[in-house]
Amino acid sequence: MTQSNKKNEKDPQNNINSDSQDETSPDSVENQNGYGEEYYLKNSHLASDKVSSTPESADETAKKGDEKTKKSADDGASNGGDGNGGDDDDDIPQGNPEKKMPFLDHLEELRWTIIRSLIAIFVGAIICFFFNERIIAVLKAVAPSGKMTLVILGPTDDFVIAIKVAMFAGLVLALPFVAYEFWKFIVPGLLAREKKLVPPIVFFTVLCFVSGGVFAYFVILRFALHFLLTFSDQTVNMIAINKYLGFVVTIILVFGVVFELPVLSFFLSKIGLLTPDFLRSKRRYGIVIIFILAAMLTPPDVMTQLLLAGPLIVLYEISIWVSAAVVRKKKEMEQEDD
Repeated sequence: MTQSNKKNEKDPQNNINSDSQDETSPDSVENQNGYGEEYYLKNSHLASDKVSSTPESADETAKKGDEKTKKSADDGASNGGDGNGGDDDDDIPQGNPEKKMPFLDHLEELRWTIIRSLIAIFVGAIICFFFNERIIAVLKAVAPSGKMTLVILGPTDDFVIAIKVAMFAGLVLALPFVAYEFWKFIVPGLLAREKKLVPPIVFFTVLCFVSGGVFAYFVILRFALHFLLTFSDQTVNMIAINKYLGFVVTIILVFGVVFELPVLSFFLSKIGLLTPDFLRSKRRYGIVIIFILAAMLTPPDVMTQLLLAGPLIVLYEISIWVSAAVVRKKKEMEQEDD
């Protein structure tokens, strides 16, 4: 054994260095193996093959990387992204193929919702303007016969009243479209999978509003006007027509809005902001608030306040039942998913 071999056995680091030297020096190959230049040339050929294969491996790696990147981009685009490797997946709600709408786009959509609703109301007002006299006659018919005389106090009052009545009637006529536009904007933004709720919510919104308006016309206004106009026999009731129609229209609109309480309860329970337990626990406070609202929204007489507070208390109880039904349905769906 040569001195160099002994040294390599004792020092592994030197052995590694000597191995690297074997590939570069024919003398070291000849000293260690005795094969000489032929062995060196053979090993040099293998080393050159190894070196030459490195660029090919790099090219293959780069090619595979490009293919992987392209595949990831295709997957991202198919999942709703913009083709950047699916990085937009975080912006997409679970189970919703639509991308989240930016805040400015929400404002733009709200603007167009309001514009379309106003256009619908304006078209309805134009249609109702041609039936203005009949609508005013219907609003006057609710008052007790022979107990009042409607007068005009200014030269422009008649025309202004005709426009106001037409706008009110146009709102009622366009209510289905306005309700559809409103709920179409609200529901999909909060409930990504609940777009199917829009038609039934619109239906019950219109139904509750019409029910409140009819109740106000045939019950509240008849009792309120009879009480107010027959309170004293010592006076003659000469009322400005704008005051009378404003009172009647306000009562109808107020009752139409408060009758939307079950629909509101359904929606808030659906998104998890309202529970039947909360409504039951706050029932006492709710009744007090109802009487306060009734006093603020009706004429200053006890009978009219009771006529508004009574239906509101009933609607509050109906809202508890609606909220309980929604929560129970959500629990059943969660159990089925599990």
